[in-house]
Amino acid sequence: MARDLKTGISDLATTTSAALGILALASGVYTYIGVKGLLDGSSGLSAAAAVAYAIAVSVGIYVFWTYILRFFPLLRCPRRRAQMTVAMLIGAAAIVAMSSWLNAAALAGSAAVEQHLAETVEDYQETLEAAHEQALAAQGLLPDIRIAAGNFESLADQERRDGTLTGTSGSGTVVQLLTQMAGQLRELEGQIAASREEVASLFAQGTDHLRRMRELVASQGAVEERSIAFSEEAVQVAGLVAELKQTSVAPAVKRAAEDLSRSFIAPAPDGASTDLRQRQAVVVQSVRETIQAQSLALAQAAAEVLDAPTVETPRFTPISTAEAVLIYAEDFIPSWAGAIAIDLLPGVIVFILMIVQSAIRSYEDPLPVEETMTLKDLQAAMTALRRIEAERDRTATPAAAHTEDPAAQPSAAPRPARSAAE
Repeated sequence: MARDLKTGISDLATTTSAALGILALASGVYTYIGVKGLLDGSSGLSAAAAVAYAIAVSVGIYVFWTYILRFFPLLRCPRRRAQMTVAMLIGAAAIVAMSSWLNAAALAGSAAVEQHLAETVEDYQETLEAAHEQALAAQGLLPDIRIAAGNFESLADQERRDGTLTGTSGSGTVVQLLTQMAGQLRELEGQIAASREEVASLFAQGTDHLRRMRELVASQGAVEERSIAFSEEAVQVAGLVAELKQTSVAPAVKRAAEDLSRSFIAPAPDGASTDLRQRQAVVVQSVRETIQAQSLALAQAAAEVLDAPTVETPRFTPISTAEAVLIYAEDFIPSWAGAIAIDLLPGVIVFILMIVQSAIRSYEDPLPVEETMTLKDLQAAMTALRRIEAERDRTATPAAAHTEDPAAQPSAAPRPARSAAE
């Protein structure tokens, strides 16, 4: 089994290197597209800079994963494995920082910019509607003003015909005062009614610009060119919002309401008799109190309109594709996943090789040497054995020759001669 696993690793070495090279090349291509979107201008220098960065990323990814694939699966010591794991995590983080987000910009950059434009349109729509509502808020005072003006006109007419207030008919002091107050309120009513037409016209123009902005978001073509046209429409909408803020008649209503009581000058009674003049003075005082109450109510209503939160004029900020995928990352999770997978997929191969190497060691370690010896190992062992025997024979031959040489043997000592006595 261990031999089969080793054979499989050896057979897949070329495939692994080719796959790693293709993944690094693909990452470099998408990185080039992402970098090209970040660089200003279309000069040859910008293109060369993008190519250089893309090549550096491709080479870095290939070399990094080649080192990891070569050494990590072979490590057995837990300490060394932990150190290599830290190195791999640091390298993976560096790859994500220098490549993956640019890959995501290439994959989903245009869609992210369109998302930015679409959300900007919604913001401008809300701002325009808020400014429109605020400009029309003073229109809610129009019914009260009409009712007050109608009441003064009705009283003036009744006083003129029947003398309802003073008991004496005719156009006297009271009729003139009531007619004057009614005229001031009608003038204020006319100002509010005129502003309604202007507000409606400005709102219609803003709606048209927003419609063109939506068309630019949904249309085809380069997103950079559409962003330029979009920004021009956004400027127009911002100007209309500013005009709507200035067309509110709430300040005019408040000033007019305060002037009703502040500028009130009671006319001198002009009745023919003392009794009539006294009755006119009483009615004039009653009208004054009514006008003060009406003035206070209108001023408070206008103040509530003015105290509403101010509508901020929107501002459109163009962004690049790389910035867009970072800002709206949660809306493009599949694109981010694909961009990161291109760079970090070799990490899966690393873990596969670690498992295979661990299995090889588990099969090899318990077996004796003679069961794991290959034919090549046997040939090397036999060659070594022959060399050892040849060396032993060469060493033993001179020793044997030295032993068999007669000249080398010591001569026998001569016996001593017998004496004559013997």
